[in-house]
Amino acid sequence: QVHLVESGGGLVQPGGSLRLSCVASGSTLDYYAIGWFRQAPGKEREGVSCISSSDGFTYYTESVKGRFTISRDNAKNTVYLQMSSLKPEDTAVYYCAAGLLCLSTWYQRGQYDDWGQGTQVTVSS
Repeated sequence: QVHLVESGGGLVQPGGSLRLSCVASGSTLDYYAIGWFRQAPGKEREGVSCISSSDGFTYYTESVKGRFTISRDNAKNTVYLQMSSLKPEDTAVYYCAAGLLCLSTWYQRGQYDDWGQGTQVTVSS
């Protein structure tokens, strides 16, 4: 089991950028695939991105491709989500989650065993 803590959320204007961090404790991050999810008010939690543990392969949901970049620094036990060209529809609570693999079903919540508490991202002028 791994404990995850997200940070880096906040209020940003449309077109702005934020970098979210997901710091792991209780276990080394090396063995885990990490997914980022988000949940807007009244909506289902959706997968945003996933990065594999071994080769660093990445997945993105279509709406964030070209704007978001996921990366990991195993030495710091941290995974990042760099978000650029933010839009009001990116407003949500963002969660990171740990699983074994980034499969073709990476966007499904059941692929992940451990979750952070979330960090709020608000995109508004």
